[in-house]
Amino acid sequence: MQATLTVLGSGTSMGVPTIGCDCAVCHSADPRDRRTRPSIMLQYDGRLVLIDTTPDFREQALREGIKKIDAILYTHGHADHILGLDDVRPLSFPRVTGGPKVPLHASESTGRVLKHVFKYIFDDDYKFGTIAQVELHPVNYEPLQLFGATFTPVPIIHGEAEIYGYRFGSAAYLTDFSEIPQSSMEMLQGLDILFLDALRHKPHPTHSTVENSLSIVSRLKPKRTYFTHISHDLPHEETNRQLPAGVQLAHDGLRLEFEL
Repeated sequence: MQATLTVLGSGTSMGVPTIGCDCAVCHSADPRDRRTRPSIMLQYDGRLVLIDTTPDFREQALREGIKKIDAILYTHGHADHILGLDDVRPLSFPRVTGGPKVPLHASESTGRVLKHVFKYIFDDDYKFGTIAQVELHPVNYEPLQLFGATFTPVPIIHGEAEIYGYRFGSAAYLTDFSEIPQSSMEMLQGLDILFLDALRHKPHPTHSTVENSLSIVSRLKPKRTYFTHISHDLPHEETNRQLPAGVQLAHDGLRLEFEL
């Protein structure tokens, strides 16, 4: 089936502009250099699925006119990927009347973080206001079936932690990695669209660099590649001129059509 992928955010954990920074990218007039924290939205067959809810989710949802959420997938439990969960509240209000809660799909370790950070959401006896109507579902190595589409967790290494990217149809989204195991590389063959973490040129202990991600592209050969989780070290237009054909920096609001 046909699907639309929208980049809600393409920036690193501090976002771009970065607070207190006077660099050229942070003061750029190019709207593509304004990068909220990293997340994507998938729309297909009348459904809307998010991957991660960032601290900028409210701004992202207003910008894209999001009026409902059918499911949320989480890559891992770091702040820049989960802290927007509280802003899911108004999108879950209709469910208060007895409809199903918004399903959150997360690994066991990410689920523990969500339950700790948002303890009030998951406490059955919370009585001091309206909370997001959500429920956790475990993610392991098995594919998930969501509204007629298959989402396959792809294990990747983020520093010393194993987290998940996801493959869905002819596209895959891998943010926050320093290494992709060979077994996961084999899960990423024959892609139309591939999103890869590419923080900057300078090495980082938990994130991929532009050069490392380009080496992954050369091995996997997807038709279209977009780098995400981008820092203020990479000006959009200048960096794109230096990238090979078929590879670009993602930007907030980017929309792509693909086969799910």
